[in-house]
Amino acid sequence: MRIAELAGQRVAVWGFGREGRAAIRALQSRLPQLPLALYCRADEADAARAFAPTLAVHGHEPDAGELAGFDVVVKSPGISPYQPAVRAAQDRGTRFTSGTTLWFAERPDARVVAVTGTKGKSTTTALIAHLARSLGVRTALAGNIGVPLLELIDERAALWAIELSSFQTGEAGPLELGVITRLDEEHLDWHGSRERYVADKLRLADAARTLLLDGTQHELVARTAVHPDRRLYGTAAGWHVADGAIRRGGEAVFALAALPLPGLHNAINACAALAALETLGLDARAAAPALAGFHALPHRLQNLGTRDGREWINDSISTTPPAALAALASLASREVTLILGGHDRGLDWHDFVAAVKHRPRLRIVAQGASGPRIARALREGAAEPPLVEVATLAEAVQAARAITPSGGVVLLSPGAPSFDQFRDYAERGRRFAELAGFDTPQTASIDGLGVA
Repeated sequence: MRIAELAGQRVAVWGFGREGRAAIRALQSRLPQLPLALYCRADEADAARAFAPTLAVHGHEPDAGELAGFDVVVKSPGISPYQPAVRAAQDRGTRFTSGTTLWFAERPDARVVAVTGTKGKSTTTALIAHLARSLGVRTALAGNIGVPLLELIDERAALWAIELSSFQTGEAGPLELGVITRLDEEHLDWHGSRERYVADKLRLADAARTLLLDGTQHELVARTAVHPDRRLYGTAAGWHVADGAIRRGGEAVFALAALPLPGLHNAINACAALAALETLGLDARAAAPALAGFHALPHRLQNLGTRDGREWINDSISTTPPAALAALASLASREVTLILGGHDRGLDWHDFVAAVKHRPRLRIVAQGASGPRIARALREGAAEPPLVEVATLAEAVQAARAITPSGGVVLLSPGAPSFDQFRDYAERGRRFAELAGFDTPQTASIDGLGVA
């Protein structure tokens, strides 16, 4: 659906986050005479009226009857298409679209590599952009990583590196290359079940002419076997990690000691980015030295610095137990106090407990709505790490400061979403940095967003 096709129709935007604001700007720029309604939260209504005075602003969530009063609704990604009001409005003829869908319709000529996955998608997307730019390729870095595609609707780039969440994978295409990093349980409240979550992620494969994925992810490999042009990284024949280096087959290309990103998982993300460049016909070996100049993204194993003799690491993006384990693995030889917990989605923590049960030099602070579930799992599993249970992140930081020895690490890697106390993981990460005593504006920016 092109934006021009909305002329003369009854159109609403649902959501006033960054995606919603980008949609409003794009629609009003291309179709200035189009009457436009907005549905947003009550506390956003005044800001929305100031943002676009001609909007018909409704400060509440629409029901099926209201949605059915529009021909087209431009929906923000966080609004599940599986909720009953959406389904009922669709049955009555309302079409739902998104900023992602509109951008792809407007830019069928764009050369796109799109990245999704439970974890690693932001870093991998940013690495692809960083490495392509090191080769002199004018590259856009956009999507779920922080710049909605519609904000760049009039920009031109030789390559578009786009991050897509599981909410967006069904809205994209066609793609020259789709990359899937890994799949774990995530956003089950939005998707309804793990099976639907996996199916939604794999919709990226349907849109991609070439599909690239981690060959060590056996479920992914099995589920994508029918793709006509599927390629793998992470295996010995291609880009992989072995013997202290990132390798292409048997050739050592880049020393892990020079990679400014901690953890094996980040080295694998670098393999994904190099494999993506190679698949696109670019010189991945020539780009590899630029890995040394990559800046880690905020809230992803972000080393904030040292305060009171303790090192503080912000991994607020960690919203699943496997992500917390990956963060711990990057600090295998250190004294670590791990802050766990947040919004309680009812996840099973038994595998996590088994993995940390006998780990030395580890202390755990369980906090937030899921803190009691985590603490109970640790106690029932007879895990050895000392355990402190508190209610809030502020109390967790205070406790971590008290129990972490000098020279140790305080690691925020919650393994849970942030919605019990914060709007999103970024707000949680900024608050952690502030509580630890760091200047939060210096810890919040992502380098390279947009076109360069």
